[in-house]
Amino acid sequence: MDLDKNRKLELFRMMLLIRLFEESLEEMFSRGILHGTMHLSIGQEATATGACLALDKEDLITSTHRGHGHCLAKGAEPFRMFAELLGREDGYCRGRGGSMHIADLSNGNLGANGVVAGSLTIAVGAAQSLKMQKKDNIVLCFFGDGAVNEGSFHEALNLASLWQLPVLFLCENNQYGMSMASKNAIAGGSIVKRAESYGIESSSIDGNDVEAVYQSVLTNKKEIISNCKPRFIECVTYRYRGHSKSDRNLYRTDDEINFWKEEKDPLIRFTSKLLEENIKKTDLEKIESEVKDEIKSSVKKALQSPESSQTNLEEDSYA
Repeated sequence: MDLDKNRKLELFRMMLLIRLFEESLEEMFSRGILHGTMHLSIGQEATATGACLALDKEDLITSTHRGHGHCLAKGAEPFRMFAELLGREDGYCRGRGGSMHIADLSNGNLGANGVVAGSLTIAVGAAQSLKMQKKDNIVLCFFGDGAVNEGSFHEALNLASLWQLPVLFLCENNQYGMSMASKNAIAGGSIVKRAESYGIESSSIDGNDVEAVYQSVLTNKKEIISNCKPRFIECVTYRYRGHSKSDRNLYRTDDEINFWKEEKDPLIRFTSKLLEENIKKTDLEKIESEVKDEIKSSVKKALQSPESSQTNLEEDSYA
């Protein structure tokens, strides 16, 4: 299915927004404005963008510790995202969740999760809820290659298959679980085979091709709703930065990183494709200017937001 010009420009805009958002966080961290740690998804923008823009607002997602892109692509406002990471009251969780625990229920984002594979069991529970309510929506579950060696991964896939739940498992295989190369950590040599062993229809795609991700999620969503069975996608991608801000990134070569930046970068590839399809360069430059202005104004507004109060930390927490 060919996408129209407006949809393609939406994909371009969102990937650019995620990239500039993450780069802004990196700059604030280096200047001492942002504290703690964070896990950047620079280089992985196509998976979050393609997947979330293929969903409806009523569809749900569960996210990971590397989830800023997922949140933005599912409709989060950059201002409230920055405010959350800066510990401000205007943040999505009033500054209490921080980088790894942002949730935005108004847009169907059930939350990021600091526990590796934590998103999988939450997604299965949410999918069971959708099934019981007879809703024609799905849960899209983001997780990384490091999660496929966790017990929760196997439990979640087993139950989703047994109970025929409307969940789409999407593995962002960015090649490394912390400092461990996924090729050295996954017995059997294939993430997809693990999903297939639970009777789940599975595929592996280029996670840096935003249109391929979009089309795959769209197709799989239709099949899930039609056949009432879960599905699984492995998106092969790459993160340019270390696991977190404390990661010195000594386990990879410059040649490897530069290859992905020069040959596989999702933004560069998609920009070239749009220009080849006669979309005007001025249109792309206009979007870039607008996104830069949005990021700049969002940072300024977030820094002016009041700091989260320390006297009512238990408010909005529940069990």
